[in-house]
Amino acid sequence: MARPKPEEIIMKLREVEIHQGKGMDILTACKQAGITDATYYRWRKKYGGMQMDQAKRYKELEKENGRLKKLVADQALDIAILKEAARGNF
Repeated sequence: MARPKPEEIIMKLREVEIHQGKGMDILTACKQAGITDATYYRWRKKYGGMQMDQAKRYKELEKENGRLKKLVADQALDIAILKEAARGNF
């Protein structure tokens, strides 16, 4: 199953809130929305209170951060290799 997009997550969170507003307990509301209560709490911790555009931007920033971390790791490895070669320990 594909991971839900931030917009889909926010819609599910809102759906659970609507069910709760109608008097359902959290477990029943989550079941009606098609998610587990653990998923609900994890998503709420990460996306609770966000608007759609904020969630999209958050995901973009996470992706960019991952790309930059990989770039830094690659550069650190290149530097380590060059230092080894400069010492003649190859």
